[in-house]
Amino acid sequence: MLKWATKTWVVASFALLGAALACTAARAQVEPSAYRGSDTLWVGADAAYVNASFPYQSGQHLAGIGVFADFNVNVRLAVEASAHFLDFSGFESETESSYLAGPRYRFGRHGRFQPYAQGLLGIGKIHYPFSIGDAHYFDIAPGAGVNYQLNSRWLVRAEYEYQLWINSPGYANEPNHQLRPNGILIGIAFRPFR
Repeated sequence: MLKWATKTWVVASFALLGAALACTAARAQVEPSAYRGSDTLWVGADAAYVNASFPYQSGQHLAGIGVFADFNVNVRLAVEASAHFLDFSGFESETESSYLAGPRYRFGRHGRFQPYAQGLLGIGKIHYPFSIGDAHYFDIAPGAGVNYQLNSRWLVRAEYEYQLWINSPGYANEPNHQLRPNGILIGIAFRPFR
């Protein structure tokens, strides 16, 4: 029940963020039609397939879903906020989730393709297998990907993200290492305001 309430709270937070940022997008109505403001909001969802990095060197993978919002500050710079819930395929009921935000830099357009790099920060949460317990860690998540613009309101994206969970613990009789979940995310985004 608590897990569902947390997910509902995150989705509601993104909806409120979108509504707050809509006020900024609304000012584009008074600009001359000869040019368009670069401040746009995109909201979307994605599917993730991630190397869980626990148990150590096991090759275990997790799958899940996520939500994100991107606010384009200008032609190259954006701010992203995302939440991911990796609840499927975990080793003995292992799950992971992350709540991240940070800057994204776009490298220009190549036709409908727009490559980018990002550096997100936030919280990573793990539910360890065998009901060992739960833990939260500071999460640094560099990543890179590409958007493919379908039309003026829809785009799809593919991204690789590598997370570093700072101060995550070592394990008895195993080499000391941090948890480093990493993998691919495939998503779709919608621009609610023109």
